[in-house]
Amino acid sequence: MTSLPTTHLAALLNRLGDALLPLFARLVFVGVLFMYYWNSGLTKLGDGIFGILRPSSGAYVQIFPKTMEAVGYDTSQLTIFHWAVVTGGTIAEFVLPILIAIGLFTRIAAFGMIGFIVIQSLTDLFGHGGIAQEGTLGAWFDRFPDALILDQRTFWVLCLMILVLKGAGALSVDRGLFRNAP
Repeated sequence: MTSLPTTHLAALLNRLGDALLPLFARLVFVGVLFMYYWNSGLTKLGDGIFGILRPSSGAYVQIFPKTMEAVGYDTSQLTIFHWAVVTGGTIAEFVLPILIAIGLFTRIAAFGMIGFIVIQSLTDLFGHGGIAQEGTLGAWFDRFPDALILDQRTFWVLCLMILVLKGAGALSVDRGLFRNAP
């Protein structure tokens, strides 16, 4: 049997957790990953004011490494599909982190970032040969917590999963816009 003060403390912690845990997850995302994705997006921009719509050749190399090698690094041989994936990915690297940072459409943005991380990880493993590089993939339940794929990105996804499940939390645009929503 639990005592009355313990029950009230648990209820208080639950209410605080619902508001603060997502806020802290957003702060961790901004502190750890925001600039990582922002800088990654910058490396993909082409020249000029419409550079986001004309990605650099390096953007294609990052996202389609084997395809670019097969066409001799000549982007003119790529299809509209390649352009759409690279352009969409570049836009996502800018827009999704901003949405998470300000807490706008947070659940959707966090879900999108999880998908982005999965595709990024698969590209790193299979497109860039990460599986062949010792320690890149990593393994759970080993004594080494610093593998680039399984270890690090699992924490990234956990942080984002909090936002998918709990929303943006306190101090967010979502909280202001959807305060009375169920």
